Parts: sequence; structure tokens; C-alpha cells
Amino acid sequence: VQLQASGGGLVQAGGSLRLSCAASGRRISTSAVAWFRQAPGKGRTFVAGMHRSGGVTYSDSVKGRFTISRDSAANTGYLQMNSLRPEDTAVYYCAVDPSVILSNLASQTAYKSWGRGTLVTVSS
Repeated sequence: VQLQASGGGLVQAGGSLRLSCAASGRRISTSAVAWFRQAPGKGRTFVAGMHRSGGVTYSDSVKGRFTISRDSAANTGYLQMNSLRPEDTAVYYCAVDPSVILSNLASQTAYKSWGRGTLVTVSS
């Protein structure tokens, strides 16, 4: 399984970005897809996750601003990020696994396949 994350960049506070996670070797439609992030000097934390059933969950810090989605035809997951804040600055990673249950979407150890990460920088 290979995951290619893209879409990061530099944006001003209040702006938007859409991250993509293109998968090969694993069908997005039958897997859980999640996004995690690692801010400078901090550990990696959960951002958003989508179960294979379509159920979603978000961290409190991004709820109402970020939206996770997937395109089965493109075999790609997305993270639409609106109203970005400087504290959203981080390297964002996508993760995919067909075995993750809904209640475990936020658990990093539940995912076996990870992308390399894409850097998002939000300036104030």
C-alpha cells in the first residue's frame, strides 16, 4: 500500500487548503481514512477520520472548520481545511487501514499504512 499526501503549502490565517491522499494498493472505499498532524516540537495528533461506512469524527480543535471526504473513483481521501489558524501549522499525514473500527478512528496505532506527510504553514 502506498499513500501520497499532497496539497500543503503556505497560507494566511483565515485561508483554506485542501489536502489529498492518493492511495494505491488499497481501496479507499473499503478502508478507514484518517489525517493526523505533527506541529513543530510536538507529538503527532489526530485531526479527522472517516470509517469505511462513512462515519466521521474530528478533533475538537478542527470541528466545524475541517471536512474529511473521499472519492472512490479517484481512490483518494481529502481534508478540506477552512478558516485556518497559525496553530494549524504542522506536517499533515494521512493513514489508511481496512480494519479500523469506528470507535478507534483516532488511534494512531490502528493504522498500518501511512503517507509521508505534507507541510501546512499558516501565517498570522
